[in-house]
Amino acid sequence: MNPNQNQQREMLLKKINEVSFAVDDILLFLDTHPDCQEALDFYRQNVAIRKEALSEYARLYGPLTIDTADDSCSRSWEWIQQPFPWEMKGGCR
Repeated sequence: MNPNQNQQREMLLKKINEVSFAVDDILLFLDTHPDCQEALDFYRQNVAIRKEALSEYARLYGPLTIDTADDSCSRSWEWIQQPFPWEMKGGCR
């Protein structure tokens, strides 16, 4: 993978982490404010962004979550054949 691809991969992973944090955080808020329409809209918007980013990541680099592991394009189960994100940055491989 060239340096530019690696940088794009890291940027996409950062986006996924940020939006995942926002989704988790707003879920906690909704536990105590279930009728807040603004929070519900924020939740729905960020879930859609997260889903799109996870799908893009899976398409380009392989699945991060089991729900984006789509084996219909290959003859083998590719979930475990890729390095995990911490293996790339930590220098394990």
